[in-house]
Amino acid sequence: MEQECQKTCLHDRHVALGALMSPFAGFDMPIQYAGITEEHNAVRQHVGVFDVSHMGEVRVSGPDAYKFVSHIFVNDVTGAPDGQIFYGMMCYENGGTVDDLLVYKVNDEEYFLVINASNIDKDVAWILQNAEGFDVRIEDQSPYYGEVAVQGPEAEAAMENILGITVKDIAFYNFKTMNVDGEEIIVSRTGYTGEDGFEVYGSHDFTRKVWDKLMKGGVQPCGLGCRDTLRFEVGLPLYGDELSADITPIEASLSMFVKLDKPEFIGKEALAAQKAEGVKRRIVGLELEGNAIPRHGYPVEVNGEQVGEITTGYRSISTGKSVAMAMVNKPYDKLGTEVEVRIRKKTFPAKVVKKRFYDKNYKK
Repeated sequence: MEQECQKTCLHDRHVALGALMSPFAGFDMPIQYAGITEEHNAVRQHVGVFDVSHMGEVRVSGPDAYKFVSHIFVNDVTGAPDGQIFYGMMCYENGGTVDDLLVYKVNDEEYFLVINASNIDKDVAWILQNAEGFDVRIEDQSPYYGEVAVQGPEAEAAMENILGITVKDIAFYNFKTMNVDGEEIIVSRTGYTGEDGFEVYGSHDFTRKVWDKLMKGGVQPCGLGCRDTLRFEVGLPLYGDELSADITPIEASLSMFVKLDKPEFIGKEALAAQKAEGVKRRIVGLELEGNAIPRHGYPVEVNGEQVGEITTGYRSISTGKSVAMAMVNKPYDKLGTEVEVRIRKKTFPAKVVKKRFYDKNYKK
């Protein structure tokens, strides 16, 4: 028997707006409203809002909170000011990725972890299992929080003028806990689109109020379709495609987030060995000639031999080029290397390029 899809607190809003709904990470989620291209362009040029209430939130608190977060997280939160956010991964002992996540530092004794919807149960179990011997309290707050992401060059104006939430003084990758309408909410200057933007965490009731105000204010509702095209164009990974239990952060070309000079953390030895010895394969960008569209799982070949496979591919909405991220064996991962992508019975010429196909526009 198939497990029934969960619904976010905004589900009825999506249905009422005529969104195309589809199961994603165990939730019935909106894929598109007006259309992927229109929503994508709204975020690149103006502002759009996403329902991201399916994401998971875990609070880690207690005397050993800093020590514990350092133990399970590959990035280094040492000495960070309160209110700073870090991107990174939790890894298994063999270096494979449990999940990629954001760590919000409330203070040295409290951290807020934002994890991927598809991994909530697995992540929480793994965090609890590794908390033994640490004086910490682990709370899965995923059922409590709703979350919207307001993204695009006009996001700050929408937050201030439509929602009446002051965000000008929140720096990129920082957050504030604030009291709005008698409720404590979290507002961070983060997102998954390569544009300036904010993520707002609050109760389900609060989240519905925020959504309704944004709809009334004329902000474009956006589905998961353009969330994927936007993150892909700026080279951001998706767990399950560019990262997984079988793909380490080093293989995913994300070693800048793995801080090997900090004390021991889970997976450190395996990742240090990979960094020292080099990896046999890694995630690269590919640009295809012509209009053929590469899709997840398509083979990458050199002289008829498979040397890799596509992890995500699209005709880029912002650049008009056919591009992909792919896991490719060495030595075919060097910039400028010519390869071919097999799409059914035909192959199409491609070359290795940087995996950021479009420049990010974050607020400096």
